[in-house]
Amino acid sequence: MRYVVGVDAGGTATRALAVGADGTVLGTGRAGGANPNSHPPEQAAAAIAGAVTAALTGLGPSEPSAFVIGMAGASKLTDPAVAEVFDRAWRGAGFGVTPRVVSDAEAAFASATEDADGTVLVAGTGSIAGRIRKRRMVSVAGGYGWLLGDEGSGYWIGREAVRAALDVLTRGGEAGPLVRAVLAETGVEEDQPKAHHRLITAANAEPPVRLARFAPLVSEAAGTDPVADAIVGRAAACLVELALAAREPGERTPVVLVGSVLGENGPVGAAVREGLSGLDVRSDTDGVLGAAWLAAVDAFGEHAPRPKRVP
Repeated sequence: MRYVVGVDAGGTATRALAVGADGTVLGTGRAGGANPNSHPPEQAAAAIAGAVTAALTGLGPSEPSAFVIGMAGASKLTDPAVAEVFDRAWRGAGFGVTPRVVSDAEAAFASATEDADGTVLVAGTGSIAGRIRKRRMVSVAGGYGWLLGDEGSGYWIGREAVRAALDVLTRGGEAGPLVRAVLAETGVEEDQPKAHHRLITAANAEPPVRLARFAPLVSEAAGTDPVADAIVGRAAACLVELALAAREPGERTPVVLVGSVLGENGPVGAAVREGLSGLDVRSDTDGVLGAAWLAAVDAFGEHAPRPKRVP
């Protein structure tokens, strides 16, 4: 039996698919998070091996023809010590094929289009745009992390929400729906003595990226609160600029949007789509589907069918 394996290795969950040459899904597997930037490498490698082993249950002794892992934090494998940990995990699990590791953004792009060239724009907790050529990311715009960038991301939007609340507390003015929601989230009361100090302390009590938890409050207040609307507008402008920076002048290839901030039903996602109107804008469907199809292309060629279903 000829088949391939695709893996979506994220920060909170890992999923694997075994897919036949005709696109039929033959097996699935799930495990915990496998981002080596947020989990110990041994734990991340074990999660991937476990998910793949589950997906191969019942397929007999045959080996996959190709094996692609779409991994958040894939750059970590440039560290030889980390790469060796993963190599040991593959060998220990008995996989006869060495996986090809790609970024989760590349897998997401492949999930949305069969085109080999284009742009992927990612906005979740962080943000980055990538230029895709021959289904590989050859250059990026942004992606500098919370300290140096991540404009338009969930972190950035959450930080702007807290700053808006601080502006009301320090400069006066009426607290609108967004500011009230931020204060409620942190347990700070507007009329408390030194309320702005309390809010700063609450925000700094957790890791900086935890500011992303305030981003949904902006989405909820959008359309009823001009402060939230202004944040949405600035976030969308940053993300549109990021996407265009990753493209060549006059490029007409697809733009694939990925991540919670860019959802079709969210205000930032809608504003970004409006800002990119005139381009072929698509949404990623499922990273594990993209990884499996990349493996199928590796094994069976450009006309390999896409997986027929994703359980």
